[in-house]
Amino acid sequence: MTANALADQAQRTLDGWHRFVASGDQADLAPLLSERIVFRSPVVHTPIPGKPATMLVLGAVVQIFQDFQYHRTFVAGAHDVALEFSAKVDRFDLKGLDLIRFDADGRMIEFEVLVRPFKALEALNAAMTARIGPELARLKQAGAPA
Repeated sequence: MTANALADQAQRTLDGWHRFVASGDQADLAPLLSERIVFRSPVVHTPIPGKPATMLVLGAVVQIFQDFQYHRTFVAGAHDVALEFSAKVDRFDLKGLDLIRFDADGRMIEFEVLVRPFKALEALNAAMTARIGPELARLKQAGAPA
């Protein structure tokens, strides 16, 4: 493994992530996530813990984003990657980063999303709230495993 290369297990998970983004199939997503994953949203100030909540959020966002495309991959070490992307939400173009950390087994343990500009972020928040708001609140209240 070179200095700026992902660990083999993390690279396999990242390849699986790209398959999930293309397919939108939850069955492609489930094996990629650690049970202890933490999702950090660009609109929610507290982390969202647990695999069920993360699957709900990521499954919804791949349906909401239009013209989604990854542009660049930045490897920050054996277990950390940043993926630059663009998409449309409603009538707004957006740019963003997915910051992903992998555990020693290669599963995603942290997933953080950054989005700009603000108007696109507002549109994304409205679309996500309409699609999964009550279900996500229920999962958080039930104390989804962290």
